[in-house]
Amino acid sequence: QVQLVESGGGLVQAGNSLRLSCAASGRTFSSYVMGWFRQAPGKEREFVAGISRSGGSTYYAVSVKGRFSISRDNAKNTVYLQMNSLKPEDTAVYYCAADYNGVAARLLSVDYWGKGTLVTVSS
Repeated sequence: QVQLVESGGGLVQAGNSLRLSCAASGRTFSSYVMGWFRQAPGKEREFVAGISRSGGSTYYAVSVKGRFSISRDNAKNTVYLQMNSLKPEDTAVYYCAADYNGVAARLLSVDYWGKGTLVTVSS
């Protein structure tokens, strides 16, 4: 069992930046491909970014490529999402996810979800 706890969400103005953190419990953090998903009001949950077990590879949704950056610190059992040039359409609850069977930076099926942290971007 792995527990994921997100933090860092809040209210920001368009154009500003925010960094989300996801702290994981357990002793096998480096065995999981990690990722971030988001769900805006009235919309389906969508993939945002993924990172390989070693942190050597990353993968992003087209909508955030060039603006967001995912990273991880296996020594701290933590994955981050640096969000720059935020837009109102980035407003959503952001969820951290872990996939034991993921390939490189691609999540295939999420084994564990965090409870989410709300990011609101004002226009």
